[in-house]
Amino acid sequence: MSSPVLVGMADIKVAKGTGTLTCVGLGSCIGICAFDSSQGIAGLAHIMLPEAFDKNHVDKLGKFADTGVPELLRQMAELGANTRRLQIAIVGGAQVFKFGTPGTAPKMDIGARNIEAVQKALRDVNLQIQAKDVGGNLGRTVTLDVATGTVKVRTVSKAEIVLCNFKGAMPLAA
Repeated sequence: MSSPVLVGMADIKVAKGTGTLTCVGLGSCIGICAFDSSQGIAGLAHIMLPEAFDKNHVDKLGKFADTGVPELLRQMAELGANTRRLQIAIVGGAQVFKFGTPGTAPKMDIGARNIEAVQKALRDVNLQIQAKDVGGNLGRTVTLDVATGTVKVRTVSKAEIVLCNFKGAMPLAA
């Protein structure tokens, strides 16, 4: 069995056939899992922020929702994926740091803003989310098994769960 491919902050990784893609320690960041079951192609993006300040000068396209989603699709298409039939799961978007009193600092809730931006970026390219585990205040680790299409989520205080299995058509949208 091959070692998992770690997808670091602002990274995008794609694979075909076998392997495991993993984002460790998603706090306010979002892991976007994408899968083309007919081609056995998977991709995972580790989105840090909602949008690029200057789209012409982005050092890592995976850093932002508005540049990361198109780049994820481009890389998957390069491997042979049909990006119109991708299945999607998103994980993360927690509010791991509290600022001020509840309800007073919505701009500081980067997790919520990331969730909204990722959902918009996916809608903009006509992709629907089949499963998600987002929000709350716990960090998560997400793993996408390329061979089986299984997405697993683990937190420090909860047991690992199978969020969905893209090949088995078992979405468990939260």
